[in-house]
Amino acid sequence: MTLKQLLCVVFSLYACLATAQNNTIRLVVPFATGGPTDIAARVIAPLLSEAMGKTVIVDNRAGATGAIGAEYVARAPADGNTILFGTSSIMGANPALVQKLPYDPIRDFVAVSTIATIENILVVHPSVPVNNVQEFIRYAKDNPGKLFYGSSGIGSTYHLGAEMFANMTKTQLSHVPYKGQGPAAQDLLAGHLQLMFDAFNSAVPNMKAGRVKALGIASHKRHPELPDLPTIGEQGVPGYVTTIWIAFFLPAKTPSAIVDKMNQDLRSILQRSEVKERFAKLGMQASPSSSHDLDILLKQELALWTKVVKEGNIKAE
Repeated sequence: MTLKQLLCVVFSLYACLATAQNNTIRLVVPFATGGPTDIAARVIAPLLSEAMGKTVIVDNRAGATGAIGAEYVARAPADGNTILFGTSSIMGANPALVQKLPYDPIRDFVAVSTIATIENILVVHPSVPVNNVQEFIRYAKDNPGKLFYGSSGIGSTYHLGAEMFANMTKTQLSHVPYKGQGPAAQDLLAGHLQLMFDAFNSAVPNMKAGRVKALGIASHKRHPELPDLPTIGEQGVPGYVTTIWIAFFLPAKTPSAIVDKMNQDLRSILQRSEVKERFAKLGMQASPSSSHDLDILLKQELALWTKVVKEGNIKAE
């Protein structure tokens, strides 16, 4: 083979590689495989691939409470081929708590659409002698600092949500941080904790089995699968909402035409009955939005959690 022929082969390989990269979308999930967020991403990926005419791969980049994955997307080219599967904790709670994150949720990203929401439920151990939120508030005021709740860690939305509840109800609750929501839930079931703000998919099986008592759901309205469980707001704590959300974000300066096309594709995908059904099994509700509405939601979350962190004098681990 002559030098000229060899160079032609090399350039051809580079051209093929470049074409393959341009035809591949990387959906970055900042968590390990197997969790609800990862599974939801894998539900969407093949449908988004079909809609956009490109191969969509799920890329799990866990670590540093989501900062590794978020930074990776923030530094990626603004060509629509790298997406952050962001959450309310990574984009809202973490920036409110950690001062030196390697990304800025407003400056480094453009909002595309919310994907799903997960409701939190206030649950207590059956030994706690209360049956609704008002009874719990009275009981907590009679036992200041003696009621312990668990969360997946300092600064998690479960922790900050409980702190916000305590601030709004003028109660004193004692926090026990765990390395994950699962171990905290196990200690609640064992009676080592008195209460938790737990995710819908985790709380409901324990509620149905009688292992915990549900007092209220932390959402704007009642959940269709639990119509008899009132919201916490209905029970005398107006404005108390700590819904967890998952959303698509692209690197800042991504052209609006790419953002708009992806938003339209996601709206169509999230309207599919099979997607709604699979999300429901994960304890999620499909919740598409406009790019503008997600941008507003993100800014509201940042303001909310910043206020909670400041009022509670909460420090990062």
